[in-house]
Parts: sequence; C-alpha cells; structure tokens
Amino acid sequence: MSLARTNARKAAVQALYQWQMTGQLLSLIEKQFIEEDWLKDVQKSYFSELFYGVPEHLDAIDNELSQFVDRKVDMIDPVERAILRLGTYELLFRLNMPYKVIINESINLAKCFGADGSHKYINSILDKIAQQKRVIELQAKQAG
Repeated sequence: MSLARTNARKAAVQALYQWQMTGQLLSLIEKQFIEEDWLKDVQKSYFSELFYGVPEHLDAIDNELSQFVDRKVDMIDPVERAILRLGTYELLFRLNMPYKVIINESINLAKCFGADGSHKYINSILDKIAQQKRVIELQAKQAG
C-alpha cells in the first residue's frame, strides 16, 4: 500500500472529523487543508474521493454501521466514528481494494488518532461488515 494513499486516509479522517464536529461545508474544509498544506505527500484524488464519498453515502454507511455497533452511530466517539465511516465507505464502494488492507489501515488510523484500545473496536466492527459485504472475497480466500 502506498504511503500517499495511507496519508490520504489520515487526512480524510481529520477532515471528516472536522466536518462532523463543525458541520462546515466540505469545500471550505478542503480549501483549508490545501491552504495549510495538510495535503502534502497525500494522494489528493483518493483524499477527495474519501472526503466527499463518505458524506455522499452517509445514510448507507451509517445504516451498515448501525447493524454492528452497540449504540447509535451519532453516539460513537467522533474520532472512531470518522474512522468507521471511512472504513465502511471503502468496504462498500472500493471493491477493488482488499478488505484486509482496508481493515488494517483503519486499525492503524485508530492507533494514530483514537483512544487506547479503540483499534480493537474498529477491527471488530469492520470485520463484521467485511464478512457480510465481502462474501465472495472471503470465500475465495478460504478456497485458496
């Protein structure tokens, strides 16, 4: 996995967190990230896809998450919520991306930005979504 794509995920989580907390327009947040040079060493096209894709598909993402979390999605810690939404977006809409990569990257985001132990929670939820939404990929892995 490329460092530029990993950095795109990091920047997207930070931008999504800001969007969740402030409700600012996505374009204003993106402009701030560009002006303050927070997108240096970032695959900008992937950052944009994630940052705009999560809000665009928020209902589908939150509906998916709500099946596996122990509380309302809005009650999840905002950092964990941003990471879960990003990972769920990738599991649902980036079918060319291996689910193991998505989960591993999400765990690393939780270790970087989340509370102690939050990576276990992230892993648990995203693994359940992958088992439901990536059935063909999982079956191919088991057969291989």
